Amino acid sequence: MKITGLNLDIVWKNKAQNFQQIEEELQNQEADLFLLPEMFSTGFCMDASEVADRNQESLDFFKKMAKEKNAAFCGSAPVEEGRKFYNRMYFVHPDESVVFYDKRHLFSFSGEDKVYTPGKKRVIVNYKGFRILLQVCYDLRFPVFARNNDDYDMMLYVANWPEKRVGAWEHLLKARAIENLSFVFGLNRIGTDGNNLFYQESSHCFFADGKEISKKEGNRISAELNLEDLKDFRNHFQFLNDRDSFEIKL
Repeated sequence: MKITGLNLDIVWKNKAQNFQQIEEELQNQEADLFLLPEMFSTGFCMDASEVADRNQESLDFFKKMAKEKNAAFCGSAPVEEGRKFYNRMYFVHPDESVVFYDKRHLFSFSGEDKVYTPGKKRVIVNYKGFRILLQVCYDLRFPVFARNNDDYDMMLYVANWPEKRVGAWEHLLKARAIENLSFVFGLNRIGTDGNNLFYQESSHCFFADGKEISKKEGNRISAELNLEDLKDFRNHFQFLNDRDSFEIKL
């Protein structure tokens, strides 16, 4: 399976302009799955009442792109539902069917927990034979929530992780791959946001042994994932068999 992520320089609070630049960047690209950063349509914004989708704007854009590209699209957007706000990660299949995950761990350092509502479910998507765990940014710091119970093959992280803490982002992505014997694809944004935080290019895709397997071209990062390679690796190194047994209470 080929995954292409877009290191997007998100235009602050401007959905139309972000949609346009995504279409332009991906115009001649082909992949099985396209990945966009956290809050790809607005930037990581705490003004939820101003920017949150109320009419499925970001989801409808994903559906349109999925149909045109005959590929899956994944990324998160601020959403209002039932008078609550969610940082919602969508996974839209080529047939426009939708699975979503609401970010569980809200970034209290920025006040995200005061504005958005945490998700209550751990979500795994099945696509092209892969079992895919959906995760958003700050979730990366909580390995228990992401622990592989032999129920997924790949983790997708979408983020707005600033340059001043990027070392943690890169080390933790690799750690999640190694400890869970899983592919990990972490997509970060680039540029400067409305809070004057700078984001350097720092997206990666790691194999289960921690090896980087992605290639970068312009603002895009792509990786070819072979499920048989992962199965062979897991059959040889059966570390998941020795994992601790526990239950996560949400």
